[in-house]
Amino acid sequence: MSNPLSRIPIATILILNVIVGCVFVRAQQEGSSEIPTATLRAETRLVVVDAVVTDKKGQPVTGLQADDFTVEENGKKQKISVLVPPRADNTRSLTQVPPGVLSNHPEHVSPSGPPTVLILDVLNSQFKDQAYVRSQMLKYVTEQIQVGHPMAILTLTNRLHVIQEFTSDPQVLLAAIKDFRPQPPVLQAAPPPPATEASPSTGVRGGQAASLLAAARTDVAEFADQQVGYDLERRTLITIDAMNLLAHMLGGLQGRKSVVWMTSDLPFDLIPENRNVTNQELMATLPGQGSERSATVNAAGSLAAEARQLHDHEIKDAEARLATADIAIYPVDLRGLVGGMDSSAAYPASYNNDMNGAGIANTALKQSGGLSASQDTLQEVASETGGKAYFNENEVRQGVSLAMTDDKSSYTIGYYPKNKNWDGKYRKVRIKVARSGTIVRCRRGYFAIDTTQEKPNYDQDVIATLNFNAPATQVSFMVQLKTETPGKVQAVFLIDAHTITIEESGRGQKINVSLYATVFGSTGDMLASHVIKVDQLVDSDSYLQIVSRGMMVPIDIEVPRGSKEIRLAVVDNKTGLVGTVSGSLEIN
Repeated sequence: MSNPLSRIPIATILILNVIVGCVFVRAQQEGSSEIPTATLRAETRLVVVDAVVTDKKGQPVTGLQADDFTVEENGKKQKISVLVPPRADNTRSLTQVPPGVLSNHPEHVSPSGPPTVLILDVLNSQFKDQAYVRSQMLKYVTEQIQVGHPMAILTLTNRLHVIQEFTSDPQVLLAAIKDFRPQPPVLQAAPPPPATEASPSTGVRGGQAASLLAAARTDVAEFADQQVGYDLERRTLITIDAMNLLAHMLGGLQGRKSVVWMTSDLPFDLIPENRNVTNQELMATLPGQGSERSATVNAAGSLAAEARQLHDHEIKDAEARLATADIAIYPVDLRGLVGGMDSSAAYPASYNNDMNGAGIANTALKQSGGLSASQDTLQEVASETGGKAYFNENEVRQGVSLAMTDDKSSYTIGYYPKNKNWDGKYRKVRIKVARSGTIVRCRRGYFAIDTTQEKPNYDQDVIATLNFNAPATQVSFMVQLKTETPGKVQAVFLIDAHTITIEESGRGQKINVSLYATVFGSTGDMLASHVIKVDQLVDSDSYLQIVSRGMMVPIDIEVPRGSKEIRLAVVDNKTGLVGTVSGSLEIN
């Protein structure tokens, strides 16, 4: 049978090879001897913070210079090294890559303009709320979509999934939203247990029956509490995974990225609590304590607080990734305009009276995710990322407009912190503008996490990213596919050296990356996988060529019959940053 890749024109087969001067690196198989770890360059790291600057009427303040800003970290003034003003809208289209070449370069992933991601959160929302937001988004795209603002649409169920990649075409977005259908909650409530009331034929007296019934109700309540806790933990872990995938997806795109998170609730905020420390230590290290953080969010006894304690490391890591990727989250409450308590219409009256499992579980879910607490959590997530929460409004589509408007007012500020001790602690950031009548909003701070010191195994993270149906952009590369031998494909990687860590050593420059190649069939099952590592020193001349023109690495891949898709990844083994691409592959 013919192979589609074999029909690629000779001119495109040579496209990567004509890049004169690219360094061709032969990778090592996993398990081979490794060069001893070199010492990192003595340098600090650029912290990037976006400041949305408006006047008192909410209009953008333009024309500001670096001297107009003051940046403080933990109360100490910092020197501004980078200032990028708000970006002008334009309509540059995606750049197409030649046939047989895959790429996750920004110009091949998203059109120009401030990128916006819309997440329709099925995991943390009620069915009726999803139907409402669908109608609102259809109105938004029809009436208010702005030219020059590429948008991608994702859903969150038991995993994050892209239903429309970045596009500035309103008709394409409209079709994607029309195709979205509301779904029942992914995590179902506990089913009712067997009946426990004694019937007259059992011979149990009325007092005994009442006692047995009370005991049964206690057992059911305890079971329901366990079900609620289990569901909350599942929602927490799935939401954390979604945030990590967003960082992988958006991290390589330039500038500020707005994520409009359409949801009825989020299971945690981004400041995990640690009750093993004193209250004084909490006040000193965590933002939002005391007057800055509401009692409902800060309550140690709430289920949301338990989620923060159980998964504090994962939440801190997700917050750090979002900050590094320059992502601002705009949570939009799908419940629209509601009163001081959650609408009882969301829960049938039978739920409140039913003492069996499903009724108690749903009642407990309602209480644990009360309106005030859930909206405070949305506000916390927005504050920690530099976005803004939108709730208690019927026109939830206006929340999307809010994110779009902020892009016109956002200045990107970069500084090298004076505190060079990356100890994992939280650092508060404050930005002021020396112009009267201005209002400044930015994320409240960041965790100073040094990912290069943890030395983790990134395999699980890479696998999760490969199974996500969108390219990861943190490590930028192109791949040319060649089929010169039956049953085999050669993938020639061209890696952008500016997106990976290169260490200095007395013997040269050290590169440490891993490359993944996986082949999938039509049913989504993995048919083949291959992992190799590049862990070696290069001399000065080769280093200069790698930086200026890229690094080539060829991989030969066995391709079984029935293969339909190839997915490729590059991971920086010092930082865990990931890049992925995928493409169709038919070999019969």
